[in-house]
Amino acid sequence: MVQSISLDIPDSIVRQAQQLASQSQQRPEDILLEWLTHSFIEHPVETLPDSQVLALCNMQLDEQQQATLNSLLDKQREDELTPADNKELQFLMKLYRRGLLRKAKALKLAVERGLIPPLNAA
Repeated sequence: MVQSISLDIPDSIVRQAQQLASQSQQRPEDILLEWLTHSFIEHPVETLPDSQVLALCNMQLDEQQQATLNSLLDKQREDELTPADNKELQFLMKLYRRGLLRKAKALKLAVERGLIPPLNAA
């Protein structure tokens, strides 16, 4: 079930959503919904127990997602992306970036908590 509600959103957030929507050929409403959904689905890394922090440190795209991403990037290099391919590529790139950011936060937190040793600065 889907419900419509009205929200007063600060101009700066709306501008960011509009800019991203324009770049990704989506509606600003879809971008805002994605942000809202994302904030409820993924708990802040800092609130996760040690076991989940360590799991995030080793997180990667699954094999199918990685293969699809590689294939789409190859098509992009060859300038052979269809509009559907482009949409899928944008989705996978968002997923990859979000995962990379969470992984970096988890690694930092794991070092702070003493779960893993810090990398040697050589």
